Amino acid sequence: MIRATKKEKIHLSTPHLSGSELEFVREAFDTNWVAPVGPHLEAFEREASNFLGVKEAVALNSGTSAIHLALALLGVKRGDTVFCSTLTFIASANPILYQGAEPVFIDSEPDTWNMSPAALKKALEDAGQKGKLPKAVIVVHLYGQSAKMDEILCLCNQYDIPVIEDAAESLGSRYKQKPSGTMGKLGIFSFNGNKIITTSGGGMLVSNDAEAIRKAKFLATQAKDPAPYYQHSCLGFNYRMSNVLAGIGRAQLKVLKERVSARRDIFSSYLRELSFIPGIEFMPELEGTFSNRWLTAMLLDEKQTGISSSTLMRLLAEANIEARPVWKPLHLQPLFEGTLFYSHEEMNVSEYLFRNGLCLPSGSNMKGENFMRVIQFIKKALKVKV
Repeated sequence: MIRATKKEKIHLSTPHLSGSELEFVREAFDTNWVAPVGPHLEAFEREASNFLGVKEAVALNSGTSAIHLALALLGVKRGDTVFCSTLTFIASANPILYQGAEPVFIDSEPDTWNMSPAALKKALEDAGQKGKLPKAVIVVHLYGQSAKMDEILCLCNQYDIPVIEDAAESLGSRYKQKPSGTMGKLGIFSFNGNKIITTSGGGMLVSNDAEAIRKAKFLATQAKDPAPYYQHSCLGFNYRMSNVLAGIGRAQLKVLKERVSARRDIFSSYLRELSFIPGIEFMPELEGTFSNRWLTAMLLDEKQTGISSSTLMRLLAEANIEARPVWKPLHLQPLFEGTLFYSHEEMNVSEYLFRNGLCLPSGSNMKGENFMRVIQFIKKALKVKV
């Protein structure tokens, strides 16, 4: 039996401030730009656009808001369907319901753990035969690893279906030298507190379609018509990021490359220390891609390791070490009971990953001694000589 010790809690992924955020925040306060408008907001959008190599960006109060606006821009409405990755956080799919549309969930595939082109092909063929093609496809780049975008875009282009890239977890990642979130019609990012960079809470919608982003800004600020009084001809939302939080984002963006490097180093260290153990396998990095390794995720084969991922997570928690299961597939969520789901070939990959997957502490500010504490505890739990 492993006896837990009451040591400092090791968190999964905590905010990592650079130290220069306060300068931007102080400037916002000194100039009284504290509303969801101002110079930091405009600069953050411009600097993010330049970093990603896209024409336009709009900073918002969450990544969920960004997905909602993307669907609204594409005209998704009641009675429509939207195809979505199943192995993801529920925020990827909730906005489909906001629009009154119906999600159809697409399985993962083993090479990236992301949307399966084979499953997507089956779903599109079936939808085509029924005369009910989806209004959009939401592709998630899980834990920083890009999906197989060439294959997915090729399939969607055949049916003239726009792709929304949910790059909430993959800022700083690349697919064949293209930044994550820039290959589809619209891309979204999250700056939640646990993400690779943070504005405490926030998100961003990006596109090379400048007119789409102009309309997004209009919708995100309550869709106020150009008039000398408050006039509204269509439904809008209160989704804009504040100038104060945009200042935090500007400081964070300056250290993004360092944060990516740190996360990749953490992943490499886990790989070096644990990959020799029979029954342990880490999330792959597809050839031609560069993952930001937002979270280090691994699989445990209980038959070989003698311990399940859920048991290991419980033991880690008792030792004050936070770990997390791989996302529970959305087609298994009670909210989406009865929705259509297309599996990868003959195998249900997402459910396998959920049953056997575990995300390990991966924060870019994790201390070396804490990292070694995690490693030593896992080895002890798996009865490996430390």
